[in-house]
Amino acid sequence: MHRLKPPRAATPGIRAQLMLFLAFICLLLLGLYWFLSTQLLEPLYNRRIENQLADQADEIVTLIQDTQDEGGIISSWDFGILMVDSTFRTKLYESLSANTQLTNFCVDISDSTLRSVITIENLYPCLLHNSTLSSKSDSSSFSWDKSTVIEMRRACRSNGSWLQVLNTSGGSSQVVVGRMSLDGTYSVLVSTSLVHVAEAGQVLSDMLPLIAILVFAFALAAAWLFSQWFTRPLRELSAAARQVAQGDYSVHVEPNRRDELGTLAEDFNHMAREVQRAAQMQRDLLANVSHDLRTPLTLIKGYAETVRDITGDDKPHRDEQLNIIVDETDRLTALVSSVMELSKVTSGADKCEMVRFDMGQLCDEVSERYDAVCAQNGWTLQLELPDQPLEVFADPTMIERALHNLLGNAMHHIGPDGVFVLRAMPCEEGVRVEVEDHGPGISAEDLPYIFERYYRSRSDAGKAGTGLGLSITKAIFEQHGFRFGVQSTPGKGSTFWFIMKPPAGEH
Repeated sequence: MHRLKPPRAATPGIRAQLMLFLAFICLLLLGLYWFLSTQLLEPLYNRRIENQLADQADEIVTLIQDTQDEGGIISSWDFGILMVDSTFRTKLYESLSANTQLTNFCVDISDSTLRSVITIENLYPCLLHNSTLSSKSDSSSFSWDKSTVIEMRRACRSNGSWLQVLNTSGGSSQVVVGRMSLDGTYSVLVSTSLVHVAEAGQVLSDMLPLIAILVFAFALAAAWLFSQWFTRPLRELSAAARQVAQGDYSVHVEPNRRDELGTLAEDFNHMAREVQRAAQMQRDLLANVSHDLRTPLTLIKGYAETVRDITGDDKPHRDEQLNIIVDETDRLTALVSSVMELSKVTSGADKCEMVRFDMGQLCDEVSERYDAVCAQNGWTLQLELPDQPLEVFADPTMIERALHNLLGNAMHHIGPDGVFVLRAMPCEEGVRVEVEDHGPGISAEDLPYIFERYYRSRSDAGKAGTGLGLSITKAIFEQHGFRFGVQSTPGKGSTFWFIMKPPAGEH
């Protein structure tokens, strides 16, 4: 009892799948853009500003330390009057001028008395020096009756490395980074304003719907055009495949592209040519087999009727006609056997029984079976083997069948000298076996198809035989995975060869 499978749900075509994929990518990119502009823009910008301030503060601390190491006194108070080392001041200005990352900033250097040593303001308004306000941080809070800069100096001396964000009710924000000199004498504050990145992010968010509509519409139009262009070769191949299915093997698809689809079109054209050739060979087979069957059947029927009606009492004529009937029956048997043998080998019904054996010994045994036919016809089979064993790994029964086919083909095309050769020799890949004849050879136009099933060269037209021997041999070699081929020169003969693999582990 067979269960009925439910019908498969219809799936969208390649063109629809391409459009859906491109639309999905578009939506994914828009979502990524929204996330970056609304969620990550402000934190990333603030972190960048904080790193720039920290680098500048560390550079000033290093400059203070270098001046002290050289024996310089950065600042001193003489009767309430501040004295600052001019060399240090000059180097500080040069260091700040060389900083191309920070353009608007404020620098405050104070001593242990929380009094300013150097103040550089390149920022307006400066919340650090001109405001009294509370801190945004949860770590500390400042009293309202003291200036912000004093609180910042005191917090820096308490915490060492330190960062604080200042803000006002008006929305202005300023970030302050503090550092202490190595000896704890001086505190360094570097500050700059924070641009209203949050507002910029909100503007981008407000613009996002319009941007999304425009981008999505453009993506759909581009996807439609791209899918139209991309699937055109596939539609042409589909139409050509339907023509082939209807029996038109002359169809040709123009490979206009140099990509995988162009390669597919070339492969399709090659397939169509091969199918056309196979169909022609099949028709030739039917014609050849029909002819080969009709001739012996006609002869068998005619001679059988003659024996029955005329020569039944004439023993010599009767025996002659009965011999013809037997010969034609043998031809029919050979033809049917060849067709069945080819079918079994190509379909895999005959499995390879791989064993290790001496190919030289097998060649010697096969050659002995041709002694009688050679003596009867005055031919010579030359056997050329090396002295050492030729160990191979294959099915000896199949290889013997292939040797008989090649030797039978060589006898069928034997030359005037009556000599054909069977040789085996070691090579880099294993063992090379050759069957050579000195017959008429094979023309260049027939050479590529000589191993194809049902194929007969023009020189073989009208000759006896099924035309399946080399096809069976090819199927045997392919089943073993052997390399094989033929070399031929018209008028000088042909050499059929194949290379057998050695046993595993031997080369």
